[in-house]
Amino acid sequence: MRHRIAAAEAVRQQQWHADCSLNGRLRRHAGGHGASDERTMPYGLYIAAEGAHAQSMRLEAIANNLANVDTVGFKPEQMLFQARFAEAIQRGSVVPGMGAIEDVGGGVLVRETKTDFSPGPLKHTRIPTDVAVDGEGFFVVLKDGEEHLTRAGNFRLTDDGALLTQQGYPVLSDLGAPLVIDPLAGPWTITASGTVRQGEVAQDLALVRPHSPNDLVKAGENLFRALLAPEALPAEERRVAAGYLEMSAVQPTTELVELIEASRAVEANVNVMRTHDQMLSGLLTRVLRTR
Repeated sequence: MRHRIAAAEAVRQQQWHADCSLNGRLRRHAGGHGASDERTMPYGLYIAAEGAHAQSMRLEAIANNLANVDTVGFKPEQMLFQARFAEAIQRGSVVPGMGAIEDVGGGVLVRETKTDFSPGPLKHTRIPTDVAVDGEGFFVVLKDGEEHLTRAGNFRLTDDGALLTQQGYPVLSDLGAPLVIDPLAGPWTITASGTVRQGEVAQDLALVRPHSPNDLVKAGENLFRALLAPEALPAEERRVAAGYLEMSAVQPTTELVELIEASRAVEANVNVMRTHDQMLSGLLTRVLRTR
């Protein structure tokens, strides 16, 4: 008899903690009078699943950062987490702060992926076509007829004098046209203000900055697409370093520490899920044996 009471009390506690469930909860509605029978995932199991999912997404971002530790001009990504309300609060059936069992936190979720635009270290290459932006600003290149921004200044010259990115996209001048250097017109240099001088001919590299870092969206191949038209850098802020490259802003030591931290967080959440599974299995076994 005592075993039956204990089992019933354990089942009741599980039902209390089951109010916050997955969005895809299964519902069985009885006919006639609108009564319903609802099956939900146990609260602790749901919290652990949310945590494991969030940390696995963080692992993906860290792995991508480490894979680009030697990519010129690469900007790392950071995952921003946010506490999740309980399912009952999100459905509007419970008001936050009331202190009831349904007002317990709903775990964690990934709010957004944020790009860290901190400048990377400069590397002296002594290659004439290598250029690094000193301070704010981005180069402008043309990809599929659309302007994109990049901090990667490892450009190259074609035989006909076109200045291209490593992927083959034209680098634009401040006039919005592809920048071309005449291979037959003699030597050329890039000044500290971003002007390509060749004899009496001078062409300014297009240097722009977005109104806000949030206006930039990664477009692959180390390029960014601006949601709003960026503004040209004023003449007094146009600073470049010819013969230098801005390297990746990824800090390998920091990323490795976060990799270990995220891996252990995933493992801890998986262990919690496994413990809940074993607990429920044992509970159901005891209930069935007492009947």
